[in-house]
Amino acid sequence: MSLDIPSIQKIDGSGFRIAIIASRYNEALVDSLVHHACATIEAAGAETPIVERVPGAAELPFAAATLAKHTNFDAIICIGVVIAGDTNHHEIIGDSTATALLDLSIAQKIPVLNGILVVNNLAQAEARAGAEINRGKEFAQAALEMAQFTKKWKTN
Repeated sequence: MSLDIPSIQKIDGSGFRIAIIASRYNEALVDSLVHHACATIEAAGAETPIVERVPGAAELPFAAATLAKHTNFDAIICIGVVIAGDTNHHEIIGDSTATALLDLSIAQKIPVLNGILVVNNLAQAEARAGAEINRGKEFAQAALEMAQFTKKWKTN
């Protein structure tokens, strides 16, 4: 696993509204990612994130599109954990959701962060959603940074 992370920018999240949409598949791992994302967002001074749950990762793009269209968020984070099984279903879900979330972000002009971990086994998922390394923090930091970027360019 890469231990590399982007440099952390100090973001004043005051006034930012961020939504988190999370899968119920692999719920304990997803809950850990959500917990760390929420803590990071709140520590930056943003409002407590709205958290919505959906059945699985495949439902995340639709839920994100619904929130982007009908609400006023500065960023949306989609969180899920997809673990490989005996078929290539995890690759299909990973590829299709990544494309859908990116397309949505561009079309709606709102940062939609892909926080879906697509891994080969449970150990890889646990290594990315644990106490020592938790990608939820990185997803939240990216959302805050992109919300700030969008605000800067909307006002200029």
